[in-house]
Amino acid sequence: MAEIFSRLNMFRIGWRGVKLSRKVTHAAVSAQTQRRYSTECSLFGLLFDIDGVLMRGRTPIPAAKQCFRNLVDGDGKYKVPVVFVTNAGNSLRETKAEQLSHLLEVEVRHLTTGVTTNIHTLPRMTCDLSTCVREFDFSTQVSADQVVLSHSPLRVFTQFHDLCVLVSGQGPVVEVAHNVGFKNVVTIDMVREANPLLDVVDHNRRPKDMIPPSKDLPPIDAVVLFGEPIRWETNLQLITDVLLTNGRPGNPVTSLHYPHIPVLACNMDLLWMAEAKNPRFGHGMFLVCLESIYKKITGCELKYEALIGKPSVVTYNYAELLIGKQAEKLGWTRPVQRLYAIGDNPMADIYGANLYNRYLKAMHRTRAQAQGGSSSQVPGDLQCEASDDAKGSGRVMVGGLFDHRLPEGCSSILVCTGVYNRDHQDLPSDPEQTVTEQQIFHGHRDFRFDPSLTQPSFMVHDVRDGVELVFQLEGWSLQ
Repeated sequence: MAEIFSRLNMFRIGWRGVKLSRKVTHAAVSAQTQRRYSTECSLFGLLFDIDGVLMRGRTPIPAAKQCFRNLVDGDGKYKVPVVFVTNAGNSLRETKAEQLSHLLEVEVRHLTTGVTTNIHTLPRMTCDLSTCVREFDFSTQVSADQVVLSHSPLRVFTQFHDLCVLVSGQGPVVEVAHNVGFKNVVTIDMVREANPLLDVVDHNRRPKDMIPPSKDLPPIDAVVLFGEPIRWETNLQLITDVLLTNGRPGNPVTSLHYPHIPVLACNMDLLWMAEAKNPRFGHGMFLVCLESIYKKITGCELKYEALIGKPSVVTYNYAELLIGKQAEKLGWTRPVQRLYAIGDNPMADIYGANLYNRYLKAMHRTRAQAQGGSSSQVPGDLQCEASDDAKGSGRVMVGGLFDHRLPEGCSSILVCTGVYNRDHQDLPSDPEQTVTEQQIFHGHRDFRFDPSLTQPSFMVHDVRDGVELVFQLEGWSLQ
């Protein structure tokens, strides 16, 4: 993990004013730009958000199906590396890949027989997640190796894998926890069963007979928040109990344990877009509640050991690694030069892609300066300043993981089919306008608000327009 901290310390620099255009249509792409990319062998990768870009709830957005038909060749392989980056976290990668394949009507080609079948006719996929990245199987057009869920980067947080962790969320949380590397897992239901007097908001769930003795649970060493739970009051109460008692929720609180045990949170989305006409509460809203409760009770700020998922840089770093592995499998001998991230949420997708672009620029600048002399010649702000997009918490992991050649940059593309609606919202003409003047910052408490990071590089109507724009910019044909 030394590399993680090394790159963290290089991340924050005094840049401001990353110039991002508000809107670009196909007609606005200059012939000069097209010629430049056409004469070079440009190598790029695509990062797709899912909710609001490819589907709303379980309903595919019509443009997505045609978009992906154009992205694969006659053998069912992608023309360029593609990764799906979502803040969803209540499932396994295999399940999400299968869902995408089914809803986007992607088919599976059996390489040994040449027979093509629909994905939903196949048995559920399984894979060994004992390593962070394994070999890719291009026999499926959407594979688990193309999916980055909010919790996927937890695989590299190995210092927590042997601890006893309390997990919060819904769905197969124990299976998810084991798949990302945690070995000793305690669920909210296990805490309830061991301590039946702790969860009393719902009168029907209170013990009706003589109170049974508490079951023994091992002390909890850390809390991992995968996603929004079903019974918020239960999770809020029991997580708070665990934090106040230093991991022993059955014990009385005799003094304030602060700093509290480590908390790792995935998915900071305040809102997300499903079938409803208006956005729905996301896990970020649950985090707001937990933070408010903890501060109200203790007078102290809830601290996070890690914030994972968009817009954190660690998530894009992880996705970029998967892009690179796909490029190798496609036979590309040179690294991917540019990334394009397509999303619908200015505060998550666009903010995160632009933050990662800023990180890439900083890393390239730092390496160039370091190659010109010793580390003492690198500016002090690059040596010493940790990325405090998580303000006041230098331990929050938002930096990079991998020592390899990074892309030149990451461009953000905003679509109008999800959280952002061009008919009802408008981006400020001046990206330096403050939150109180025109925007309400929906990002996480610990991320410093920079209005320029919410400005997309390009704005299009839907994902098909976005992909067509990228291929036009790069001088590639979708035919």
